[in-house]
Amino acid sequence: MIKKIFFAAASGGLFALGLVVSGMVLPAKVQGFLNLGGIWDPQRFGPWDASLAFVMGGALLVTLLAFAVTPPNPKHPARKPWAALAFQLPTRKDIDARLLLGAALFGVGWGLAGYCPGPALASLLTGGAAVLVFVAAMLLGMAVARRWLSPR
Repeated sequence: MIKKIFFAAASGGLFALGLVVSGMVLPAKVQGFLNLGGIWDPQRFGPWDASLAFVMGGALLVTLLAFAVTPPNPKHPARKPWAALAFQLPTRKDIDARLLLGAALFGVGWGLAGYCPGPALASLLTGGAAVLVFVAAMLLGMAVARRWLSPR
């Protein structure tokens, strides 16, 4: 159990450090990236900030590499995480209305607030009142979704 907690805390700390270093915890930087109007007319909409595209590209490369070496792999069936008995990979592959609605709500919230869950939690130590309001609203939304939208 201690090993699991250690790896979870170390992973979370490394993730938070990456978010801070990359600027993902800065709402203005995120909103500058989402400001696609700035690509065509920066005078009217303000400049577009492409730097987060490199952050996302790097994250995608790491994910692709991780999934490439993650079982099921007939050559290495015994591979497993350091602090778990086995890999627990998602099995659903369908795209339904709930997934699309959730993705749309996430995107709208990210665009309006400049935060998504990971960076918001990483910003709690330094973010001030705005991030506290965002995290409170996020937790309330999660509770509402769990109560009324989760499968029974």
